[in-house]
Parts: sequence; structure tokens; C-alpha cells
Amino acid sequence: MKYILRRLGFYIIALFAAVTLDFFLPRLLPGDPAAAILAPMGSRMTDVQIQALRTALGLSDAPLIQQYFTFLSHIIRGDLGVSYANFPAPVLSVIATGFKWTLLLGTTSLLITAIIGHLIGIYGAWRRGSAFDTILPPLFNFIGAFPAFFLALTLVYVLGLKLHWFPINHAFSSSLKPVWSWEFIGDMLKHLVLPLTASVLVNLQMWIQQMRNSMISVLAEDYITMAEAKGLTQRRIMFNYAARNAIMPTLTTFGISVGFILSGQILIEQVFSYPGLGFLLNRAVGARDYPLMGGLFVFITAAVLVANFLVDILYTVVDPRVRKG
Repeated sequence: MKYILRRLGFYIIALFAAVTLDFFLPRLLPGDPAAAILAPMGSRMTDVQIQALRTALGLSDAPLIQQYFTFLSHIIRGDLGVSYANFPAPVLSVIATGFKWTLLLGTTSLLITAIIGHLIGIYGAWRRGSAFDTILPPLFNFIGAFPAFFLALTLVYVLGLKLHWFPINHAFSSSLKPVWSWEFIGDMLKHLVLPLTASVLVNLQMWIQQMRNSMISVLAEDYITMAEAKGLTQRRIMFNYAARNAIMPTLTTFGISVGFILSGQILIEQVFSYPGLGFLLNRAVGARDYPLMGGLFVFITAAVLVANFLVDILYTVVDPRVRKG
């Protein structure tokens, strides 16, 4: 319990620091964000209209420390402000819209890469030096070395534009309404294939290498030799003894991967115009939508910290020795 409480305290401090940074950074930059936002429409608005719009957008001339405590009180209430680019939509509703698509793409990608990567890493280490181990891990290392946008554009060109197998943009066809029907689900899955394939190809080599290296270390342990001496089957030794212990170090990768998922896999989402958090973040930067940028930063940071905290709890369940640390 003490270990969990220590970790919880650390993550609360980290979240508080991230929220504080999120508030001060835009406000300490040169220039007035409010003036930049209102400049395109300033000549067509009266002073009263401009002041009313500043109030609606949450822009204030109050002292910075007063704005900071107001900002904290809004965060506690779940109020992240109003999106400039999507006015008058609240930032939280804009994030919720993008989050469901990022969650679909990212979670599916994480599960596929984790399962395939672990299996290839386990079998590659078990059959070290075989044709399987000589070909597959280096091949996925080679593919994963390419930038995400290059792999995404290659998939768009080959599978989308040349072969016309899959749609190349958005999450579903514009002719369909986002309602739960078999037609919509099938169309949504077709649109998911290309960004999902790009995401899997980018991340698979990380899982393979980590699991393979961990498995090789475990295979040198005495209890593996003892299990072989007992005459246990190779399959049982590989999965019940070696893989079960080798998988523990890879648990931390889940926490790290959540950061990549919730950052919206920016490049991949941008190439495919997939409407997730990464796509929203890119649009927010282009539109100088400071509330949306800040809201995405807080949301992503909080989600990553929560995911890592859950991994810490899982560690105490899988390995009781951690609780004594």
C-alpha cells in the first residue's frame, strides 16, 4: 500500500506541474493571444462586441496569478474553456469527439502490436538462430526504421490510389451518418485498415525486440534448466515458465505506448485525415486555438499518468517483490 501511495503522490505532483506549465507557457509568450485571435474580425466589430467576445472566449486582463487560480478552479470542475476554432463548442466536447476515434485506432493498434510482437519475440528467442529468428525480427526492424509519414504515404499510394482496396481518408464515408448499423460499422472498419496498418508497422519492432531480449535473459536462468531436466514439454517451458517471466519488463511499454496513442499518432492521423486527437491538435496549432491546445495537453498528460499508475498497480499484482521496495 505504501508503494501505491508513493506512486500516486508522484503522479499527482506531475499532473499539477503539467497543468501549471499549460497555463503559464502561452501567457508568457511575446504578444497578446487575444489580439491575434480577434485581429481578423476586429475591424468589423465594435468595442462592446469585442469585449463581449473576449468574455465568451475566457480572455481576461486580470492579474496573472488571479487568472491562474481561476484556471485551476475551472480545471477541477472539468471546464477547459471554449474552442476558438469550433466556437461556441466547449473544449471538452471537441476532445471527446476526437478521443473516440483515437481510442479506436490506438487501442486496436496496441493490442495487435502487443500480441504479434510478443509472439514473434517469444518464438524468435526460443528458436534463436533459426530462419524464423533470422528473417522476421530484422525485417520488422527495417520497416520500423522508416518514418511514420513515409509508411503511411506508401500505403495510401499502393493500397489506396493504385489498387483501390481501401479508402484513404477520414474515419467513414461522408455519405453515411454515424449511426450504429452494419453498413456504417463495415465502412468504418474499411477506413480503419490503412491507418491501423501504418501504426502497427511503426510500432511492431519495438515490441519484438523488447520481448526477444527479455526472453533471451530468462532462458539463461536456472529454473529453465530445472524445468527441462524434469522432462516438461517444450511448449509448457516456453509459455508457462520463460514467457510468463519475460513478459514482466514489457508491462512498462504499455504505459509508454498510451502516450503515443493519446497524442493521436499525429503524423498518421494527419496523412489519413483521421479525426482523432492528433488531427485535432494539428488543426488547433494552425488556428492558434489556445484553449483546445491546452485542453489536449492536459487531457493527454492526465491519461498517460493514469495509464502508468495502473501499470504500477499491475506490477504489484504480478510481482509481490515490488510492494517491498
